[in-house]
Amino acid sequence: MNLSDPKALALLLEAYLLAAGRPLSLERLGELFEEAERPSPSQLKAGLEALRKSCDKRAFELKEVASGYRLQIRERFSPWVGRLWEERPQRYSRALLETLALIAYRQPITRGEIEDIRGVAVNSQIVKTLQEREWIRVVGYRDVPGKPAMFATTKAFLDHFNLKSLEGLPPLAALRELEPEPVLGLEEDAPVPADLQARADASAAEDAGEPREETSFRSLLAELDGMEQGLKTDFDDLAALPVEDSAALADASGQDSDGEETLH
Repeated sequence: MNLSDPKALALLLEAYLLAAGRPLSLERLGELFEEAERPSPSQLKAGLEALRKSCDKRAFELKEVASGYRLQIRERFSPWVGRLWEERPQRYSRALLETLALIAYRQPITRGEIEDIRGVAVNSQIVKTLQEREWIRVVGYRDVPGKPAMFATTKAFLDHFNLKSLEGLPPLAALRELEPEPVLGLEEDAPVPADLQARADASAAEDAGEPREETSFRSLLAELDGMEQGLKTDFDDLAALPVEDSAALADASGQDSDGEETLH
């Protein structure tokens, strides 16, 4: 195989990415070659570009996310592809969506600051769920009495929501322009549209090792916007507090008064 030919290299890179079933960084792709035949980083990028172009008329695409490159089903096919998994998808509560959005946009942020914005205590199960899914982690402790943990998003969060970096997050002010207003009630157990559910829950596909389309963070936030139009988007009233870094990770704790808003 002539690995100096981008088209030939693209076929091998496609095989690597299909077999891996997860994002592979440029460095990791290079490590998969013997030293004598290893393409240079520029050659690998040329091969990846050739692969991207070859996917133009296919049901899947080459996507670069935080952890590297992966092949994934195009988003427009997700409502149909989601039918491959018969179990009922998890439903995200409004409280969980708000908490995740606040962490994503205001990180690092403490549990107390989230509660100040939402006006209600954060359920411990919500924090536990987000940590178990590896979407958030403790990155330090605020230098105030009690040393509250500060939360931030992870690479797994970016990968899951199809983002290369936090700069890819849509502006909160633009949420209402993303989609037409969904016709939804304000009850906590209001049904979520089937196409959103197909995109929002992809963890079962990952566990089964099947190719899948990642959830769009824009769609998730648009759903949140539809459920609660009054979500606070101005965080300027939060005073900046000094940060004391810590290598130790700890579970968040606190009194719950929002216990009914759990993950269904």
